[in-house]
Amino acid sequence: MEKELLNRRKQLILELVNESGYLPMKIKELAILLQIPKEARNDLREVLDALIKEGKLSVSKRGKYAKAETFALTGTFLAHPKGFGFVAVEDQESDVYIPPDFIHGAFHGDRVQVVVSPDRADKKRLEGKITNIIERANTEVIGTFQKNKHFGFVIPDNEKIVKDIFIPEGMEKGAVTGHKVVAEIRNFGDDRHKPEGFVKEIIGHINDPGTDILSIIKAYGLPETFPETVMTQLNTIPDAVLEKDREGRLDLRDWPTVTIDGEDAKDLDDAITLVKEKEIYTLGVHIADVTNYVKEGSPLDQEALKRGTSVYLVDRVIPMLPHKLSNGICSLNAGTDRLALSCIMEIDHRGTVIGHRIEETLIHVDKRMTYTAVNGILEHQDSDLLAEYQEWISMFELMLELSKLLRSNRRRRGAIDFDFPESKIILDKKGRPVEIKPYERNAATKLIEDFMLIANETIAEDYFWQEIPFLYRGHETPDPEKLQKLGSFINNFGYAIHVGADGIHPKELQKLLDRIEDSPEEALISRLTLRSMKRAKYTTIGTGHFGLATQYYTHFTSPIRRYPDLQIHRIIKENLHGGLNEKRLEHYEDLLPGVAAESSALERRAEEAERETDKLKKVEYMSKRIGQVFEGVISGVTGWGFYVELPNTIEGLVHINALTDDYYIYDEAHWELIGETTRKSYKLGQKIVVKVADVNYMARTIDFITLNSWESEGIQTEGV
Repeated sequence: MEKELLNRRKQLILELVNESGYLPMKIKELAILLQIPKEARNDLREVLDALIKEGKLSVSKRGKYAKAETFALTGTFLAHPKGFGFVAVEDQESDVYIPPDFIHGAFHGDRVQVVVSPDRADKKRLEGKITNIIERANTEVIGTFQKNKHFGFVIPDNEKIVKDIFIPEGMEKGAVTGHKVVAEIRNFGDDRHKPEGFVKEIIGHINDPGTDILSIIKAYGLPETFPETVMTQLNTIPDAVLEKDREGRLDLRDWPTVTIDGEDAKDLDDAITLVKEKEIYTLGVHIADVTNYVKEGSPLDQEALKRGTSVYLVDRVIPMLPHKLSNGICSLNAGTDRLALSCIMEIDHRGTVIGHRIEETLIHVDKRMTYTAVNGILEHQDSDLLAEYQEWISMFELMLELSKLLRSNRRRRGAIDFDFPESKIILDKKGRPVEIKPYERNAATKLIEDFMLIANETIAEDYFWQEIPFLYRGHETPDPEKLQKLGSFINNFGYAIHVGADGIHPKELQKLLDRIEDSPEEALISRLTLRSMKRAKYTTIGTGHFGLATQYYTHFTSPIRRYPDLQIHRIIKENLHGGLNEKRLEHYEDLLPGVAAESSALERRAEEAERETDKLKKVEYMSKRIGQVFEGVISGVTGWGFYVELPNTIEGLVHINALTDDYYIYDEAHWELIGETTRKSYKLGQKIVVKVADVNYMARTIDFITLNSWESEGIQTEGV
């Protein structure tokens, strides 16, 4: 069709649409109206498709054309490394599949409008095209610079950004091949042209120590420094507790008080006191009174809200608060007076809280204990430790006694206790991983966990019944469809769970975990049970915590490293002083929903960044072990292969293409790959011997291959 004629017909159609908002007719009627001959009606469809592609028209499921915004759906574009993507549509369960030719310049994370193809609208998988990019998720990309003769380009670290960024000559800021850089995009390109930008910052060379982690920090937008306004405010904060701040507080400095933390912890925000009299335990959980120094709306408060949480990367901590607070005046260091907000509970012989009070206090920590030392005393009866801490042994034994009571009480009500080990990655001075091992919970970590949990529950229940605006830690009931799949699967092993009309009680899942303990299928079913659970989040409504089997739960115990804890401390203190008048209650009603949503999102960002740095160091660690053989457990099965977890928590993939002895079919219902001819199977929880085949630094993945039975017979596996 001639360009002039095409544009004329486009203009006529748009005029019709602008008059009524839509075209109330079929193509045949439209052709007659526009005086288009019968033999040229295919050209008309071409015009309409062009207008849809340009984002000027949209089309309904029934083929009705209208203004672009009328039938378009809004959502977030989720790119796939292979070039296609999906749009996660707001308030819609099914994502819309976007073929590579219809992405139209969208990048991963962009907020977009998508039009569902009429011929796919009634299909199981919706398919469509992006017609408009409402908001760009990122204007900067982290990647590796490659220099050509007269230009350069940046290969993004994020595989979901599938196009390299073209860098014109003179815009590379001195970067050379191998530099990790921050590239700012000034033109996002289209289906035929690459995005174009310039090098904004050189992070370092890929071979320089620390560049890898710094690239992740940049990619996730994690803050590297505190703004000048925050540093200025720090000058007004004292190094020791002032006399005026001691006034009106409950003085607990004569109470025997300890902190128990990891050896390398510096931000000590909780301390414990415990006595027992006439079968009643009096447990004091003392939390650093950070709000005494971080006032609402101050630069420190605004920056803490912006960060949301401290981020614990493998080689560094990015704190929510500056070190002068987190490691200084707000850290409950031994031998110093500190301000605290204390939850003092009376607990009976059944582990039930029968009374409590919340007080602003002045405390003095007597001993700074470590998990290793306390565990050595309680579990191993280490003679040197027993001698060194002789005067404290009775308190530690009392702590263990109460901890077991509280844990038993939680189990009775159905709280679910997953015990999957986290990774402990040890680096040398140059940031290279020298050892990776599981970080196991012990008696000392568990008793602190138990005391923090009971304090969080007690505070949450108190403020729930006061009906004061508050932040809670919510954990919803699992999705019924996932539970149904879990129930069907465990029937194969002779187990069952009862799902009622109102869903499932957490006790059912805890009973299941109890029944499978020490069985061959324990690892398999435990993982599937965990995967059936939803993610916990912050909320302003006390809907309960499914995993802990409690109606009341909040985060009170870590105001140094979590903003929600800091926020509720402020509410509690204001309430204690009688300051929550109607105006202040309205203030918190308006404020807290945003804090909950923002804190949940920032928590996810921190978790993802932490996970990425762990994966990076695991890949680096295994890159030195290519060709070595290990025994592991199958931790995940998919249509493209299965994942194997080694005893040191490292996980790698055996791709289905690497299974050359047969053609394997994925049995989704049983999480199993089955050989078509041999009937050989690979399933969750199965022990297996694998060899390290390769690693991919960019994708942060590890590839394993299996060994044939004759290869693995009698083979000596490597230690990890």
